[in-house]
Amino acid sequence: MQTSGDQVVLIVSVILFTLGIICLVLSIVILVRQSLGRGIQSIADSATKLAQKGITEGVSGLVGNASLLISSLNDLAKSNTGIGVFFVFLSLVLFAGAYYMLKPYIGALP
Repeated sequence: MQTSGDQVVLIVSVILFTLGIICLVLSIVILVRQSLGRGIQSIADSATKLAQKGITEGVSGLVGNASLLISSLNDLAKSNTGIGVFFVFLSLVLFAGAYYMLKPYIGALP
């Protein structure tokens, strides 16, 4: 089976569009899961209470460990959100690439 140049462009555009849809769905799943992940928030609240208790009782080791836990949880939340936003932008780039490839053929397609 021989393929012409137009067929190759169409196949690559469909693949780019499909990858864009997959990235968009993946980003939505990541961002929704991040917003619904209340477990991290409850751990952060508990760690904050633990740190406050350590400060009032003068236990410095407890405060250091609790602050390290809070900063680690904040980094985790930021990285998950960053990955979701990256996938949104990647899907937009893939959509734009598919459109750019098909733009000369849009009027000529049956």
